Amino acid sequence: MKKSAAEAHQMLSNTYGEAAISERMCREWFQRFKNGDFEVEEQHGGGREKVFEDAELEALLDQDSCQTQQELAGSLGVTQQAISKRLKVMGMIQKHGNWVPRDVKRRLFACEQLLARQRRKGFLHCIVTGDEKWVRYDNLKCRK
Repeated sequence: MKKSAAEAHQMLSNTYGEAAISERMCREWFQRFKNGDFEVEEQHGGGREKVFEDAELEALLDQDSCQTQQELAGSLGVTQQAISKRLKVMGMIQKHGNWVPRDVKRRLFACEQLLARQRRKGFLHCIVTGDEKWVRYDNLKCRK
């Protein structure tokens, strides 16, 4: 009574309905059993993902700040997603092909100054805005 993977999947689907494993998974199990692997415990690739320190990443960036996330991941033996998350936490962004610290201090300072100016002497009501329209201003003051 030998069954194929497709037949076994059909029987599982009839019995368990939506809760049945996919046909692809069923084929993978058939292949494992055919190869003599009768372990039913889930096998993980390499276990836990490799942990790396910020200092390692910073050292690589100090050597060459032009490296891509893929190159950094290859050097450290981790995934590109891990590098992306760590760079974001470190506050690094890529500008003109180089990894540089994200500088928000200047923008924050400018915003604080504008807010303080608005509190002292309101100026926002004096600003004229438009939607992609040119506004011509003529100062008819005579020159001498």
